[in-house]
Amino acid sequence: MTVAITAAPVELNDAAFVFGRIRPGLLKIANRILRDPGEAEDVIQEAWLRWQGTDRTVVTDPGALLRTTTVRLAINVLQSARRRRESSATPWLPESTDTGMSPEALAERQDSVEHAVLLLLQTLTPNQRAAYVLREAFGYSYDQIGDLLHLSVGNARQQVSRAQDRLNNRRHRQHVDAATHRRLVQAIFTAARTGDLGHLEHVLTSQDAPYSGEGTAARDRAPSYRATA
Repeated sequence: MTVAITAAPVELNDAAFVFGRIRPGLLKIANRILRDPGEAEDVIQEAWLRWQGTDRTVVTDPGALLRTTTVRLAINVLQSARRRRESSATPWLPESTDTGMSPEALAERQDSVEHAVLLLLQTLTPNQRAAYVLREAFGYSYDQIGDLLHLSVGNARQQVSRAQDRLNNRRHRQHVDAATHRRLVQAIFTAARTGDLGHLEHVLTSQDAPYSGEGTAARDRAPSYRATA
């Protein structure tokens, strides 16, 4: 009984030693696939948990196993993000406008984006809106969002999560000024068509972006973000 009790920590130390030696390479793999340091760290943590639960006595090449595990976990994260985007409450533009689209298709796209932006303005706080648009529509990393909004990476993630929850539940509807709506629609179309993300960032982080919500929503407002020149 005594041997069984003392053996587990020794085995765990051995597992930690092996994993620690390989970890930098695993992190590079996850970063290369996800292009998001925070998500890459999450993948490495999950890989470590799985390594702890593996029968390591039958593993002949720990490096190969851990690299395969990391790749699969990272791909799962990408696929999960894609599914969330496809099932999102708001449609988004592709990275560039398809010049081969018919006038009818272009008009339909503009109409769908206008409705999506209206929902964002009606439902989300300024920080939630900025984080959600930049993350879901333009692929910003949480580090980039945090830097732009003066938030930690964890808080940036939370803003996106809260935004998705509000959109799914259609909560906290509010009046939207027509000029504000038009300005954000135009900024999103311009960013998608020309890649001018600086102007979009400015519109999303402008101090005059309205929100009339209360409680937690009010704490997400202007003090934690800035306007860019």
